[in-house]
Amino acid sequence: MKKCIGWKEHISLPELGIKSLKMKTDSGAATSSLHAEDIEIYRKGKKTFVRCKIVHEVSDELKLKKIDHEVLEFRTIKSSNSMAERRPVIETTAVLFGEKWVIQLTLTDRSLMGFQMLFGRQAMKGRFTIDPAKSFLALKKIK
Repeated sequence: MKKCIGWKEHISLPELGIKSLKMKTDSGAATSSLHAEDIEIYRKGKKTFVRCKIVHEVSDELKLKKIDHEVLEFRTIKSSNSMAERRPVIETTAVLFGEKWVIQLTLTDRSLMGFQMLFGRQAMKGRFTIDPAKSFLALKKIK
């Protein structure tokens, strides 16, 4: 049976060093996206990598940390303002409701958005349903 998540939840991305990050669920977005700054693409041999700063801690002010991660591919994403952007895609482990699985994330500057992460339908497919009237259901199950 699929677990029900709210329109906003806290997710963990342990491989990126993120213990808890507030995210917005978005069934209209195919791919999940994560806020990143100073995105730099480089090659090591035949592999492509991204070096950037990601949110490490969310408090009154964002705490950023540098990461280097292999790029799976690049995708052209049409954002909510209808602008198309070519973004690097990475794979990483996500943890929600104690469940752990691999998701794909596009990296982009989300500083003008209300949430540092958008949780798209590919990441939740087959695992969760959304109740848009609820929020932080995963946290309530932990307590």
